[in-house]
Amino acid sequence: MTATTPPSQPPSQPPSQPPLTKLRLYLDTADTEQWDVWLGSGIFYGVTTNPLLLERAQLPCTLEQLEQLATKAFDLGMQEVQLQTWGGTVEAWIEHGQQLAAIDPRVVVKVPITRAGTTAAAQLMKTGVRITLTGIYEVHQVLIGAALGAAYVAPYLGRITDFGRNGRETIATMQQALEGVGSSTRILTASIREIGDIAFLATQGLDTFTFSAKIAAQLFDVATTQRATADFERAAHGS
Repeated sequence: MTATTPPSQPPSQPPSQPPLTKLRLYLDTADTEQWDVWLGSGIFYGVTTNPLLLERAQLPCTLEQLEQLATKAFDLGMQEVQLQTWGGTVEAWIEHGQQLAAIDPRVVVKVPITRAGTTAAAQLMKTGVRITLTGIYEVHQVLIGAALGAAYVAPYLGRITDFGRNGRETIATMQQALEGVGSSTRILTASIREIGDIAFLATQGLDTFTFSAKIAAQLFDVATTQRATADFERAAHGS
């Protein structure tokens, strides 16, 4: 009986690797010069903007401008861009939110966590738009995001502290509240004033942060590391 040759098998594909961490870092600015400086570092998952950040970058809050920003961010390798809808009414927030979401599936639409804003967010989510509820100051507000099923809720750590409260502890309690109800909504901590805020909140289970280029610089501003690196280079050159 003649032996048959088994059919050739296609080369095996390497198994897909899960993310090494749940951590997501965002650069919080509409200044594209800062994007050019920092996004190439490889540590950022995306960028976040809002009308105030557009104003600081001297950019208009228009659909055309936001589309240009999103395109540039994705060209720079970002996995997500968060853009804020505007207009001040449920109808305007929905209209602009739909236009922003249509730019790219990787756009997340930010909506203020007012009653009207939440109503608009609920309608946008029915059409498949991913939402960040922003402008959060109170622990109970994250439960609105959990009930809605929002992708993110964005509390302002520094501003909470400005009101005389312990911003770090407040946001840690927000995380406990979401975990207590079994919500998958992420807390996107914003208004970060110092690098220690991120380090502390990470120990409390927070894994999503947006911050300025100033804070990004603090990530790498470790004098002992700089000295060690200089020593390595000196030794490598035999001097």
